[in-house]
Amino acid sequence: MNWKKNKINVAIQVLPEANGKVKYELVDKAIEEIKKSGFEYKVCPFETVVECNFNELSGLLENIHDACRNAGTEKMLMNLKIQVDFNNQVTIDDKMRKYN
Repeated sequence: MNWKKNKINVAIQVLPEANGKVKYELVDKAIEEIKKSGFEYKVCPFETVVECNFNELSGLLENIHDACRNAGTEKMLMNLKIQVDFNNQVTIDDKMRKYN
């Protein structure tokens, strides 16, 4: 099995700066890009969790960077947490079902 085609969960925290300050409206641009991707996602207070496969991740990250830069971001820090199961899919629903 090619594990890179399995669904993974990626927690993406974007901290864009413009004029020396983190701007929430720039974070909104990152979330818009995630929404446009068509991937399952869940916006949380500190990060957005996305369900995609490993092969799709780099394109998503590039699109987020481009969207933030085009919206006026001067500098950006991005923190990622990636959960991979080499034998199975990792889904948001599997982890959140009991809380919904």
